[in-house]
Amino acid sequence: MSLPLARHRPVTALAACAAALALTAPAAAAPEPAAAFPAAVLPYQDPSLPVPDRVTDLLARMTLDDKLGQMTQIEKDALVPQSDLAAYRIGSVLSGGDSTVSPNNAQTWADTYDALQRTALTTPLGIPMIYGIDAVHGHNAVRGATLFPHNIGLGATRDPALVQRIGRAVAEEVSGTGIDWDFAPCLCVARDDRWGRTYESYGETPELPTALTTFITGLQGGKPGEGPASVLATAKHYLGDGGTAGGVDQGDTKVSEAELRAVHLPPFKEAVRRDVGAVMLSYSSWNGVRSHANAYLVTDLLKGELGFGGFVVSDWAAVDQLDGQSGFTGAEITTAVNAGVDMVMVPHDYKKFLTLLRGEVTAGRVPQSRIDDANRRMLTRKFQLGLFERPFTDRSYTATVGSAAHRELARQAVRASQVLLRNEGGVLPLPKSAKLFVAGKSADDIGNQSGGWTVGWQGRSGPVTAGTTVLEGIRAAVTDPSRVTYDRYGNGIDSSYRAAVAVVGETPYAEGRGDRPGGLGLDQEDLQTLARLKASGVPVVVVLVSGRPLDVSAQLPDWKALLAAWLPGTEGAGVSDVLFGDYAPTGKLPVSWPRTSSQEPVNDGDGKDPLFPYGYGLTYSGAGPAPTPAPAACTARFRTASSWQGGYQAEVTVENTGPAPLTGWSVDWDLGGSRVTSLWNGSLTTADGRATVRNAAFDGSLRPGATTSFGFTAEGTAGTPVPHCAGS
Repeated sequence: MSLPLARHRPVTALAACAAALALTAPAAAAPEPAAAFPAAVLPYQDPSLPVPDRVTDLLARMTLDDKLGQMTQIEKDALVPQSDLAAYRIGSVLSGGDSTVSPNNAQTWADTYDALQRTALTTPLGIPMIYGIDAVHGHNAVRGATLFPHNIGLGATRDPALVQRIGRAVAEEVSGTGIDWDFAPCLCVARDDRWGRTYESYGETPELPTALTTFITGLQGGKPGEGPASVLATAKHYLGDGGTAGGVDQGDTKVSEAELRAVHLPPFKEAVRRDVGAVMLSYSSWNGVRSHANAYLVTDLLKGELGFGGFVVSDWAAVDQLDGQSGFTGAEITTAVNAGVDMVMVPHDYKKFLTLLRGEVTAGRVPQSRIDDANRRMLTRKFQLGLFERPFTDRSYTATVGSAAHRELARQAVRASQVLLRNEGGVLPLPKSAKLFVAGKSADDIGNQSGGWTVGWQGRSGPVTAGTTVLEGIRAAVTDPSRVTYDRYGNGIDSSYRAAVAVVGETPYAEGRGDRPGGLGLDQEDLQTLARLKASGVPVVVVLVSGRPLDVSAQLPDWKALLAAWLPGTEGAGVSDVLFGDYAPTGKLPVSWPRTSSQEPVNDGDGKDPLFPYGYGLTYSGAGPAPTPAPAACTARFRTASSWQGGYQAEVTVENTGPAPLTGWSVDWDLGGSRVTSLWNGSLTTADGRATVRNAAFDGSLRPGATTSFGFTAEGTAGTPVPHCAGS
């Protein structure tokens, strides 16, 4: 097997210490001193051997305590003393949403990681830890990192290639702090916007998150450990967390198995196809059975039917929730592990957890075969990532955290995520020479525009990290910044202004606190600010900063324009790029926009009449600074992904090679006697020996230079077809 390219620095003298001892210390014992030995004296230490052989050799040398420790993930701040990491053979450390370092910068994160890894490597077998974190819209725990639009905004771009590039950028920034494992992407299909995690979803139809699993490829490379800065990806939350009744977080998804498979499973199926490293289970239930206790969903469906080869991790303290009481019990642990949980995010009381787990194994209630299977899955990923050879931070990536290149990519993502919902009289784009009034609580607030999971779990308003606010973007875009007046509350406006830009919407929240069963309306501050702007008689342009559609039907007639900006992250200039026409809006709604909160849930194809339907989005037309229409042009590239006796799998990449956005495309080619047996990310027709694939609802819009792809399996021989692409 070939070695993965460098992700970490070469192993130091400490990491090269003897991991060869066959005996390990008891779980509660102090870590044994490591003894020096020549490199690669045991098979599991030999990087030239195939990973399965290395795993088998290492497993044979591990005691039960070693194996149970590998199944344990603990919060960094719960590790007291640090030597417990080695004493209890802990396999993984994480930083929860509010866990940080001081000072909070990339260098300190890298130093912290390396110190913990040095401790982990002092065990007799020298098994490295793997460190996990929720980098869900950039490396959001690190002050100064690049923060991209939250997933709902990326869903509006409908651009799998862009999302893959974002995954790659996130991988570089995460690698620069030493961390190996990202608890992303969230592949939930959000079916009720009252749910507080709606912004973590790419959209309400299974096709959209399925197409944007390209984030996994960007994060990992083609597979875990393939290429530099490969960070393990996590498909979460399995299964159906976006479909709970009433949009209640951690609630019950009451649907048939057919609906569960049709709506919520496809993104996970595609993630498995992309060899996602890990799958995190959901707090939610399916028809009354919690995901962490559901052996059918985890073992039979995910690991069996879908063939998932990675490992399953629990969510934060989720195993401790199975009986509804605080505190671990042996029965809870047995239920979860036997259902298929490989690693338990404890995250605090690891001593009690390990004692109980050992007791359940010793009593025979958890089979040794289940323990070995869990360890084989986790160790495989550690070997694939190259952690045994390169366990420390690759400092060559540390400088990428918040880099200019990544911020420009984020700005492009912001531009592409903007959805223009209303533009009466062509008020947008705004002239750069105009006298403008800017108001609203989110106009000059980096915390509001970044949302939850921003330097803290729930996020907060204010200057929480470095970036460009929407107001700063506006002032940088105009010809004379002195002609831009800002007042948060709309005080002081008069009729002399060309337009008033109101940046309003939600303030930061995350799961739990973000649930809004009582309605999705604007708050009183926003309503009062908007009333002041309306009273001036100046045309009002609303930029809505929110993690989901809001109930704005009553106010909409007062506004000349409405731009859904979602939660754009740190690069607010991407919003101003669209406001002034440097970039014509191309975003399309990833969710249906309800007429009122009482219409929820409302989804594409359910027969309801939303205010704005799924896929809706305007753009600019006519003269002025907006791009002018041009003939559509596209190309298609055919690639055989794999083949077998009598069949093959292929992928076709469609690229917009013209100067104007595409609203749709089709690709046709000569089948050469083949027969397509399944197809994804498009619709297929065949006639006279030729296949024609037209775009799906979610991937037809392509900006100039953007790409998307569809794939299929077929009976026959692939050959070398030359596909023809037509755009519209």
